[in-house]
Amino acid sequence: METHEINKRFLDYFEKHGHTKVPSASLILDDPTLLFVNAGMVQFKPYFLGEVPPPYPRATSVQKCVRTGDIDEVGKTTRHNTFFQMAGNFSFGDYFKEGAIERAWELITTAQDAGGFGFDPDRIWVTVYENDSEAAGLWREIAGIPSERIQSRGGKDNYWDMGVPGPGGPCSEIYYDRGPEYGREGGPVVDEDRYLEIWNLVFMQDERGELSPKEGHPPVGELPKKNIDTGMGVERVAYLLQGVANVYETDLVRPVISRAEEFSGRRYGTDHADDVRFRVIADHARSGVMLIGDGVTPGNEARGYVLRRLLRRIVRSVRLLGVHEPVLPEFAAVVRDAMAPSYPEIARDFDRISDVMRAEEETFLATLTSGSKIFDLAAEETKRSGGSVLAGDKAFQLHDTYGFPIDLTLEMAAEQGLSVDEDGFRTLMEEQRQRAKADAAARKAGHGDLSVYRQLLEDHGETQFLGYTDLQATARVIGLLSGGEPVRSVREGGKAELILDRTPFYAESGGQIADTGVLLGHGVELRVHDVQKLVPGLFVHRVEVLAGEVGLDTELTASVDATRRASIARSHSATHLVHAAVRGAYGRRAAQAGSLNSPGRMRFDFTTPGAVSADVLTEVEEEVNDYLQTDVEVQAYTTTKDKALEMGAIALFGEKYGNDVRVVDMGDYSRELCGGTHVERIGQLGLVKLVGDSSIGSGVHRVEALVGQDALRYVRKEQLLVSQLANTLKVPTEQLPSRIDDMVTRLRNAEREIEQLRVQQVLSSAGSLADKAQDVGGIALVAERIAEGVDASGLRALAGEVRNRLGSRPGVVALFAPSGEKLSFVVATTAAARDRGLAAGKLVPAFAEAVGGRGGGKPDMAQGGGSKPGGIDQAITALRAAVGAAPTG
Repeated sequence: METHEINKRFLDYFEKHGHTKVPSASLILDDPTLLFVNAGMVQFKPYFLGEVPPPYPRATSVQKCVRTGDIDEVGKTTRHNTFFQMAGNFSFGDYFKEGAIERAWELITTAQDAGGFGFDPDRIWVTVYENDSEAAGLWREIAGIPSERIQSRGGKDNYWDMGVPGPGGPCSEIYYDRGPEYGREGGPVVDEDRYLEIWNLVFMQDERGELSPKEGHPPVGELPKKNIDTGMGVERVAYLLQGVANVYETDLVRPVISRAEEFSGRRYGTDHADDVRFRVIADHARSGVMLIGDGVTPGNEARGYVLRRLLRRIVRSVRLLGVHEPVLPEFAAVVRDAMAPSYPEIARDFDRISDVMRAEEETFLATLTSGSKIFDLAAEETKRSGGSVLAGDKAFQLHDTYGFPIDLTLEMAAEQGLSVDEDGFRTLMEEQRQRAKADAAARKAGHGDLSVYRQLLEDHGETQFLGYTDLQATARVIGLLSGGEPVRSVREGGKAELILDRTPFYAESGGQIADTGVLLGHGVELRVHDVQKLVPGLFVHRVEVLAGEVGLDTELTASVDATRRASIARSHSATHLVHAAVRGAYGRRAAQAGSLNSPGRMRFDFTTPGAVSADVLTEVEEEVNDYLQTDVEVQAYTTTKDKALEMGAIALFGEKYGNDVRVVDMGDYSRELCGGTHVERIGQLGLVKLVGDSSIGSGVHRVEALVGQDALRYVRKEQLLVSQLANTLKVPTEQLPSRIDDMVTRLRNAEREIEQLRVQQVLSSAGSLADKAQDVGGIALVAERIAEGVDASGLRALAGEVRNRLGSRPGVVALFAPSGEKLSFVVATTAAARDRGLAAGKLVPAFAEAVGGRGGGKPDMAQGGGSKPGGIDQAITALRAAVGAAPTG
């Protein structure tokens, strides 16, 4: 049975039994606790948590998932995968254990010609939570499974929760006995390779506290509604029903391996090392395509870093199979053909996916070529010195200079029998890893305990948002928190989080920053600094009490800063127009990858297959401003998601949309799903001026623009600057470019002449330096401090000239040039000195510590730097000793 048929049968079965069929969510959702969606229940978390009323009592889905905690194990075994599909059925306060067990049993044991999966009932085993005698009894009663095939397990195996306070419950897992050839008898508690888990039924009935029942701690209470959350591993069911040994041989994965076999001329199943590489390619190609399809782009942080690592592991595995030409787009095409029947968006967006993979591969191939040479030299040096640990600074150099991820260095080192000084590497990376995330973490509340907000939502319902039509409204305080804890009141000078029953304030979302303004009541005044939705539907106002005392049930008049809101609205509307113009220039491949809409300024990030032309951006700016002249009305309306997409509305990657969506139209030019605030007519934007563009990662470009009065002020400032420059140079403005080009050319010529004179001056001292050579054990040694002002290139040229003056004698030249609190040094050796075993690169360690530095190079010349200019004399003494210890004759 093909995998797509397995998915179809699962969904059809549960839809027939009253479940709403829900499409797979994006792999990236706005959940601070998750990098990627990693389970079928993730998109339903708000319903389980009680944050949002479920729109249906029962649901079913096949969810695409990515788990990356054990990337290093992928390929080494046949059990680990990063991408997989989880089929599930869910009940929100509807049926419970009996219904879940009955439906699962019927589907997996019903004959295939009758619409089921046709598993032999006599080979099914189940496990239950140790205290759940009810589930064990239901399995005997409903399925007729004998007691000896029902095994009890502890919390670590058969209790589920989210890892934080909230809902949880015992679970029951369904296993299939693959037969004695796969392991020992005795059921899942004895051997989970022979007895393969295919389905997990979670009976969500408990409220867990800070300590988890998985660790033996009792729940703190029962949920008001009991829920069902199940997950069937599609890939595991597929390889059982297809009669193959593992997921890599199933119909959706084996084609990638077959393509790799064609490229390499090698065969899967004949060599373990090659098999690992084939499996890495197959697994990571699927994950890469699905992640890019959902809007992830390669980068150096978070999701982008994981994607980059997956793609680069493919490239390196292919190279180890003997293939050196680009291959990622080819593998992507195989994945597209395999996965599109279940995920048609992969085919629709394939050009962009292929472009991202191609660009990343080209970048990494260049990195791999240069970085591998450096790694090989470092590994050879480590082994030659008798070491088994690659130095942390070498790993840092590979990362910092050549773009080698530390994970790749670890893999390559392991293949050569070496480990890596990871602590040293992490220490050197410390400064580069600092990111300004503190403010964002504070604003978003990150992984914090949100239970108090959920309780407010449960008690009072969602905040009524009035801000699309009103900037002022009366409202009542229904929640007040200080330091994250509920309080009755807050006095003048205090700061608090305040929840209103209704509000005109926009909460930060969709790239649009939050409104600010004031709250006024009888004898009380508050300043609103920020508004966030910490749980869906609940607007949390972060306020400072300027006067009086605010308490629960206080009536307030909420007033948004109208001028600021209007400026933000102009920016957001401009973002839509720039998005439309960019898509017009680059097609569907130019997908939005982020935005920021603040007063008078917008930032728009988009994916792009290659370089972004300045001419195209100029055309984008002109097109947008031309369209502003039409002054079309901006319309916002609510419709179904399917209808909106049929109309051509653009949905953004990673955004979670319900069945009903808000569409913002700006004529036929721009139509997007958007919950933000906008102008009434596009003419209100006045002017859109692009003021910056840059690449912010592989395949992602950023443009920034000013809007309205901010754009006009920028243009006036630029105009004034040009006028002043023309006046200073005493030429008409239209002649400025040629006059400036002429000035720059003359300046560069003058700088070259000065540099030539400076080099000649430095080299003129070569003769006198050579005359200072001292005989040290038959070696002519020149070791001198050079006056400040000589840069590294000049020092190198001078050392080479002094060496030439030593002629055929065995000679060593070491020159030290201080510069403030630092210094540069160069060591050069003659051929006769090298014949005596004196290599420049090996002499550096003899004195580097004295100047607090390091360096290296070839036998004939080495260079480096240090932080202790005061140690030059000591370094010269150490060098003299090293030269004197060289073999004679």
